[in-house]
Amino acid sequence: MTSKKDYKYSEAYVWIWLPGATMPVVAGLLTQQGEQLVFNYGRSYLARQDAIAIYVPELPLRPGVLPLLSGLNMPSCIRDASPDAWGRRVLINCKLGIKGGDASQIELDELTNLLDSGSDRIGALDFQRSATQYVPRHTAQPALEELLRAAEKVERGVPLSLELDQALLHGTSLGGARPKVLLEDGERKFIAKFSASNDLYSVVKAEFIAMRLADEVGLRVAPVYLRSALGKDVLLIERFDRVLSGGHWHRRAMVSALTMFELDEMMAAYASYEKLAEIIRHRFINPKATLRELFSRLVFNILCGNTDDHARNHAAFWDGNQLTLTPAYDICPQSRLGQQASQAMLIRGTERNSQVRVCIAAASVFLLNQQEAIHIVNHQVRIIKQKWKVICEEAVLSEVDQTLLWRRQFLNPFAFIDAPDGVHVPLPN
Repeated sequence: MTSKKDYKYSEAYVWIWLPGATMPVVAGLLTQQGEQLVFNYGRSYLARQDAIAIYVPELPLRPGVLPLLSGLNMPSCIRDASPDAWGRRVLINCKLGIKGGDASQIELDELTNLLDSGSDRIGALDFQRSATQYVPRHTAQPALEELLRAAEKVERGVPLSLELDQALLHGTSLGGARPKVLLEDGERKFIAKFSASNDLYSVVKAEFIAMRLADEVGLRVAPVYLRSALGKDVLLIERFDRVLSGGHWHRRAMVSALTMFELDEMMAAYASYEKLAEIIRHRFINPKATLRELFSRLVFNILCGNTDDHARNHAAFWDGNQLTLTPAYDICPQSRLGQQASQAMLIRGTERNSQVRVCIAAASVFLLNQQEAIHIVNHQVRIIKQKWKVICEEAVLSEVDQTLLWRRQFLNPFAFIDAPDGVHVPLPN
């Protein structure tokens, strides 16, 4: 079910921050045509010497309405800039006052999601009703405690005051399903993630620990920090798509792996690490090092219990010509009762079991031999065991939660079943 027509738009102008720019320029027009959204570049943008395609091969720099890729109802590289589950829930609350479970029955149209969400969205795009005047949808930043109260109200379906309504709308353009907002301290920008009311354990601290351990094993990850507000944990993740230079913010263009795969959410089950590796070999800067990094991230996801490694949780910077893997983000151990688990993306052929044997069998796809792959696994297992207690203490994680996470999410025995000779299988402790 969708919202009333009062909330529908027929078009949106797409504005873009070109590489190194501090202000956006209008790139073109996104138009509703039946159930589809189609895009065409503006003549003035095509005439610019510094114009870049929003993303090739999907939206190449050429005049006229650009055809959608097969199976898509809007350009995926533009969909990357649209809010996901949490941002959409905030918009529904703010625009319609829908309460509780009723919000799950509402679906706003995509132009509403683009035009009414905050302007400080991931990547280098924004959306306006005007082709000539850029007016960012920004608000003053309230205290973290106020934002936490607002997020809790959205979870309960309680309408917000105008001030908190605007404050949360600032962060609606973010992806993901958990409560979150945008913060800035003058020199850095952060995404703040909150605990959810239905969390059975400290999910925020579990993500902090996973991200810290990922850094310790040598992965490129976004810096993270733990804070507290109203007695609750808050995870701050430093944004890597914003660069402060000379007192001005530059935005870095990004595309998700889902866009690189030319898929949408309905087809995400077909996304695979093998396909991403193929794209890296052909289209990325420094492919050999990038493939090793991707393989290492896959192994770490399995070792820490992050099965939510779907194709929107992998991304690349886009400079108009080439792709570069972004730092890792959203490495969050998932709730797990038994041992058996599978990754969100296929690993090798039709296999997606969360096991190192599957990773090692796929090593050649990442331009690694078996011994190199085994070395990466053993290195990560060793560092996770060495640093576990130290980082749990850093997070002030209770003994109860440590017991809940250790050998369930982190180093679950299922990950090592049928592991090839040479893999150091951790002993129970």
